[in-house]
Amino acid sequence: METSLYLPVKAFLEAAGYVVKGEVGGCDLVGLSDSEPPVVVVCELKLSFNLELLLQVVDRASMSDEVWIAARVSAKGRGRETDRRYRDLCRRLGIGMLGVSDGGEVSIIVSSVSPMPRTNPKRRSRLVREHQRRRGDPAVGGGSRAPIMTAYRQQALLCASALEQGLQRPREMKALAANAGSILRDNVYGWFERIEKGIYTLTPAGQAALLRWPQPVADPASDPV
Repeated sequence: METSLYLPVKAFLEAAGYVVKGEVGGCDLVGLSDSEPPVVVVCELKLSFNLELLLQVVDRASMSDEVWIAARVSAKGRGRETDRRYRDLCRRLGIGMLGVSDGGEVSIIVSSVSPMPRTNPKRRSRLVREHQRRRGDPAVGGGSRAPIMTAYRQQALLCASALEQGLQRPREMKALAANAGSILRDNVYGWFERIEKGIYTLTPAGQAALLRWPQPVADPASDPV
């Protein structure tokens, strides 16, 4: 599965100085530099290099400064990574290619060089905001079947955990989740029930969510990126 490529590619980008998180804004991996504004790097994963991977990453190019594709290299040397036409197409599009060996070693096949300005400011800002709001790196890049642990879902889980521990009012949770009021009111996942004005309780669905994703109540500011 593509998820098997996630940790090697994440380690490669982290060694290059980026903070990397998986499944952000529909991208398998997103890396941000420590600069302000941050340099945004996007990488898409596939088990082999193919046309679908190129089409996917061309869409991601409008919200990133660097865009990469990564795939398992063929042990027999028959993969697209050996096709000069495929590599030349990546160069013309400014798409970098990373090859991942069976042992997890990552190598640069084609460097990522943007041929022209291509950033969509709105999509880029949305991507950076989601990356920065997430607590840690809760989603493994390359997966598509399990619900993605977005920043919003993390905040909703904090509210659910607070309710389980006896906090009932949104204002009591503001230090944990700044948008606690709207999260409880909107009840996107069906985890909360209002028992009277300004007071909420946890539904069975919310209790099940906490069993699936245990979420201790803690100060988000203390959570490492």
